[in-house]
Amino acid sequence: MPLLLSFPLLVLLPFPVLAQDIQYTLQHNVTNIYGTWSSGSQKVVTGAGFAQPANMSFIYPKTTGMSYSFTSDGYYEIARYRMNGNGTSPNCITGVMNWCHGTYELVSNGSIIMTPFGDGYQQIQDPCAAISNFMQNYNDTELYVQWTIYQDLVLGYMLQLYQYDGSPLPPMALLSTSPNMLPTQPLRNVSAASAATKKKRQLEQMEVMVERSSSGEPRRLAGGSGALLSGLVVLMWSVGIGSVIM
Repeated sequence: MPLLLSFPLLVLLPFPVLAQDIQYTLQHNVTNIYGTWSSGSQKVVTGAGFAQPANMSFIYPKTTGMSYSFTSDGYYEIARYRMNGNGTSPNCITGVMNWCHGTYELVSNGSIIMTPFGDGYQQIQDPCAAISNFMQNYNDTELYVQWTIYQDLVLGYMLQLYQYDGSPLPPMALLSTSPNMLPTQPLRNVSAASAATKKKRQLEQMEVMVERSSSGEPRRLAGGSGALLSGLVVLMWSVGIGSVIM
């Protein structure tokens, strides 16, 4: 399993090494990223069986997990269901259902930037909170500093994503090479105020991604993302429960 052993060493290197352009070869990805991927028991799957944006609701899967789908023309969709434990109050388990979609960019330094349409949302259930069950918009731009696809002898093709801080997400198995997704366009109306707040937050997120040269001057990312990067990638996530599920 040389591929599995060598890749984690790569993400521990300083970011300037990661910032170099990479070549997507069979040594990096044994197949392309297009299709639908799901973690764990694979009960969480993107598409109409998870989210219903028209009435801002969810269909609860039997188990927790996450699913990512990618099209060949630059669209993505994410479905996530997570239970967050509470060490001091074991009965206060928080459940989070999260859905969003939009466009993605495979940057030449090996990272992925996902930009939402603005109609994402999530449901928070916390039996110990003042409000135990509520819905809220979720439209954070997401950065994954690295990704790889390898082949498991039992599960087949596996996608491994690394978050903005280098920590790995649970590996996801390829369910279908044809992405199982809702239509790739905004699917519910969001107020102008919410849209303006989203745009401002995204600008703040991208501004703190700054790559500094040895002289301390910021440099723009090669590869055309238009974002500013940092020597050690730091992404300013929005304040709130959204930071818990990432």
